[in-house]
Amino acid sequence: MPEPNVEYHEVRFLPDNIAVEIPHGNTILQAAQKANVYVNSVCGGDGICGKCRVLLKQGEVRSRPTTLLSRQEILQNYVLACESIVIGDVVVEVPEESELDRSTILVGEEAERFTSHAGLLRGEPYPPDPLVKKLFLKLEPPTVENNLADHERIYQAVKQQTGISNMQTGYAVLRQIPSVLRKSNWEVTVTVGSRAETTELVQVEPGDQSGTNYAVAIDVGTTTVVAHLIDLADSRTVDADATYNSQMKHGEDYIHRIMYATAGDGSVDELRKLIVNDINSLIALLVERNNINLTDINAAICAGNTAMTHFLLGLDPEHIRREPYIPSANFVPPLRAAQVGIAINGRGLLYVLPSVAAYVGSDITAGAMFIRLDKSDDLCLFIDVGTNGEVVLGNKDWIICCSASAGPAFEGSGVKYGMRAARGAIERFQIDKNNEPQYETIGDIPPRGICGSGLLDTIAALFEAGILDRTGRLQADPDNKRIQNTDGVLEYVLVRQENAGIDDDIIITQNDITNLLRSKAAIYAAISILVESMGIDIKDVQHIYLAGGFGNYLDIHHAITIGMLPDLPPERIEFVGNTAVSGAKAALLSTSAFRAVEEISRTMTYFDLMGNPKYMDEFISANFIPHTDIEKFPSVAKMVSRT
Repeated sequence: MPEPNVEYHEVRFLPDNIAVEIPHGNTILQAAQKANVYVNSVCGGDGICGKCRVLLKQGEVRSRPTTLLSRQEILQNYVLACESIVIGDVVVEVPEESELDRSTILVGEEAERFTSHAGLLRGEPYPPDPLVKKLFLKLEPPTVENNLADHERIYQAVKQQTGISNMQTGYAVLRQIPSVLRKSNWEVTVTVGSRAETTELVQVEPGDQSGTNYAVAIDVGTTTVVAHLIDLADSRTVDADATYNSQMKHGEDYIHRIMYATAGDGSVDELRKLIVNDINSLIALLVERNNINLTDINAAICAGNTAMTHFLLGLDPEHIRREPYIPSANFVPPLRAAQVGIAINGRGLLYVLPSVAAYVGSDITAGAMFIRLDKSDDLCLFIDVGTNGEVVLGNKDWIICCSASAGPAFEGSGVKYGMRAARGAIERFQIDKNNEPQYETIGDIPPRGICGSGLLDTIAALFEAGILDRTGRLQADPDNKRIQNTDGVLEYVLVRQENAGIDDDIIITQNDITNLLRSKAAIYAAISILVESMGIDIKDVQHIYLAGGFGNYLDIHHAITIGMLPDLPPERIEFVGNTAVSGAKAALLSTSAFRAVEEISRTMTYFDLMGNPKYMDEFISANFIPHTDIEKFPSVAKMVSRT
């Protein structure tokens, strides 16, 4: 309800024609958040990313000075939503590059390959033993001679069928048992769910309902939420879908969301409701599409980074980002899903896979289990490249991990024409023998910008063509018309507007390249220091597993060329897709796999890179292409010697 004596203004957003009233002095970005209109804001409103460009069509705002808009954009009436204070009624158009392209959300192709727990990469599959089971019981009716109580009669039958002996029952179910048994002529289906060291009798149904037992495995990602519908009766993945994480309106990285969550009363709960609503929307879609009932879904299992787990559960995330970086909980006991707000069977269980530390979450422990790192005789590296890049090193004898703050450059932030992997993003880039760029876009449509894999390709292609030197500096060349100087800063034209039918040239600037090199340096430095800390040689690593959506489209040769990945034979490097959701599915379908994730979480050692005096030196050295010590990259040294 509007406060008295406070002036309000209407902000109308085009092209959706959505209007909202906000107090005088609020920003356009705050208005968009209130109206649930998505405006790209990677930095969460700090005014440093320049992604929240909007076009002021009518009205007046007071905008702070910024260098993130060009002179031409300012003349066209573009403003930054986070830096523009509303002082009257306004009409704002959200341009295509600032909108959220929801049509492009797809479940990763790599993850779809693993449609059951039997598809694990190495070793024997975990035995089928779902966390939640439905058992059809034909009970002997009681007699004077066989006068076992109803409740204990069920326990006895469950033990005979499964061997489970340590059980518990909730009050509501306990009250229902006598009438259900007698109305069903002593033939019932019981749902039992694993709860730490015991097993809960979750519900009792009349007749044989054992064939309708479903669950959802969920990757609670910072950008994307992915849900897989699983038939627990036959270990089959029935369907899958994904959506953007609605929390993005409060910052595209989780650090900004933590800052928002701890800024005022109710903010933590608001973030919880946003992610729960996303999950519930996916579940509702999967249920409708497959003609089943919500009551048939008896469990949900979630994997995600530590911050996202806190947001999901409504836990205080403040201490994650403050030294000494302590989560509220790494191990969360099974909960009733309804307690969190997840809409499945009212008595259905929610399992949240365990984390390791503030910056190594259950997406990593689930992935390590899925690739069977804890069972490997060989030395393995498991890498998830993102804003917060995680690196895991180890085998069956030991596992060590670290977190590297790579920054969001490979996700489009800090890059003038950077964008996430959506329709129109350049995902492949090379320079041909005629010195002309060749590219591919997602959706095979005219380019709107360039995403992570395309950015990595670009750095490698410019270096191989001699346009970038080893320090990462663009080289002025009057004969190359694609290299231009704008306000004293060199830039390279990737796509000319007249050739692609677009409004502006798509360029990469020297500042963009510097940001990208910092991101790749953080990943390589983390790998290097982790390997060195264990007293081993990088050549001893037999397998490198790359996880996540970015890894699926990475060009291995280019990743080695720029010095992001070690110079190892390409056959040792493997893309493993969305191991967070794949690991969650495996844990859901096998109690042994679930216990394996727990054991990995307990035994994985967290290595603090910031506390290592050598890390910054290695990071600085890795800011070159491929590295200051080119002998660490013999294949690149050989290529350079030929040019």
